[in-house]
Amino acid sequence: MRACGAPGTAVVKPTPAALMEDAGTGLDYGTRPDRLPGLLTPNDRFFVRSHAPTPRLDPRIWTLRVEGAGVRRAVDYTYDDLWHRFPLVSVVRTLECAGNRRALFAAECGRRFDGVQWGRGAIGTAEWTGVPLRDLLEPAGLTGTAVEVMPEGLDEGRARRPMPLAKALAPDTLLALAMNGEILPPDHGFPARVVVSGWLGAASVKWVGRIEVSDHPLHVAWNTDDYVLVTPGETAVPITSTPVASLVELPWPARLRPGPRLVRGRAYAGENRVAAVDYRIDDGPWRPAGLDGPDLPGVWTRWRFTWDPTPGAHVVRVRATDEHGRSQPDATPWNALGYCHNSVLPHPVLVA
Repeated sequence: MRACGAPGTAVVKPTPAALMEDAGTGLDYGTRPDRLPGLLTPNDRFFVRSHAPTPRLDPRIWTLRVEGAGVRRAVDYTYDDLWHRFPLVSVVRTLECAGNRRALFAAECGRRFDGVQWGRGAIGTAEWTGVPLRDLLEPAGLTGTAVEVMPEGLDEGRARRPMPLAKALAPDTLLALAMNGEILPPDHGFPARVVVSGWLGAASVKWVGRIEVSDHPLHVAWNTDDYVLVTPGETAVPITSTPVASLVELPWPARLRPGPRLVRGRAYAGENRVAAVDYRIDDGPWRPAGLDGPDLPGVWTRWRFTWDPTPGAHVVRVRATDEHGRSQPDATPWNALGYCHNSVLPHPVLVA
């Protein structure tokens, strides 16, 4: 549970402008939407969201401890234990920062929000391989009074966020050791991170060194002061699943040549499935886009439509709908921290 050495830079991997969008903090980098080659986001361009510089952790001395009033005994695991004592599973899941599109939310509201000024790139999908979290909790002996589980990171900020016991025991809640078939990269949580399907990215705590199982609700900064929706009535509600939204795989603004083309994008609905995606060109009618899947909760869906644009300035709008009939709104309800922006975006396109 100790860091090894001091980081030379805040982020380990290269973050070239050809692949990543610099959010201006020195810690946070979004994926360029026009650099998404397939269903999975490659590790070299997967967005980075951190509260402190990436720690350098030595797996030879790293340990994970499960403890708390909700278990009968504390249990420690080594890195080798995780690889060799438990069955490994792989799941494809999307992670999205709750602050994704905050800069666009600010433009919509005509005011700036505090926090990372994300564009559209704080979202990505990977194949995560690791141990189901429930397999690590079981040897500690869950008590009948256990109610919440809180992973805690080994970064300087000790990032942590509780989740209900039922979510922790879900089969697709993992302690991930690998990402897209590679050992988990440092910026994405090496040696181990939690992946919480369908929830905001902050729940998928990186660099985990401790997991607390409690017999009472836990209140920390990450579910009371931050990563909460603060309404005009000043009621702070912790964010869990993120709302349905869509992403066009074009630069903002986009510049295209005249002639037929396929416009592609992604839609994501948190814990829910994406049921439909519609598009609109300028003031034309809404039309259905084709869906290319996957049709799964917790994973983005690819969509497409054909367009033969004429020269000039155009606006493309895309509206996704989830399996419960909830569609992207024309405007997102205001909240004090600028979270969960999912308005239909007027994507500017110049054809010349």
